[in-house]
Amino acid sequence: MVIVGIGRSFDIIVTITSFSYKRGLPEDKAGNGGGFVFDCRAMPNPYWDESLRGYSGRDKPVCDFLDRYKDEVDRFLGAAGTLVRQSIDGYLKDGRDHLQVAFGCTGGQHRSVYFAERMAERLKGIEGVDIEVEHAAKAFWKVKESIYD
Repeated sequence: MVIVGIGRSFDIIVTITSFSYKRGLPEDKAGNGGGFVFDCRAMPNPYWDESLRGYSGRDKPVCDFLDRYKDEVDRFLGAAGTLVRQSIDGYLKDGRDHLQVAFGCTGGQHRSVYFAERMAERLKGIEGVDIEVEHAAKAFWKVKESIYD
């Protein structure tokens, strides 16, 4: 199956969502019940550094904080990425058109956002794959003015 949109065509959409466990799991928009939920709460928590509370996982200060834990971050992302890539390959082979990947943390502002964005970076450029990134808890973020808004 090839999905055709304005100016593009692709075989599968991978929706990567960050979310807050306090607010519940993200909605299954495709309705197929398939995908992954990765729990980021075991990763170092930027929230406990008060100077980082006004930022999201897309902002440099939070990224710098988590990048200091390179071994843990790489191990987590590597394991998640292996599973996701294996499913993308299987979904493409089977003609499925949507895979949902979710990263959750307590508040849905720091760790889950960081890991969702990093996973999207890792998957971009795979032929036939369109990557969409959503941040389910964004309306509840307590952030300073961000370069992303």
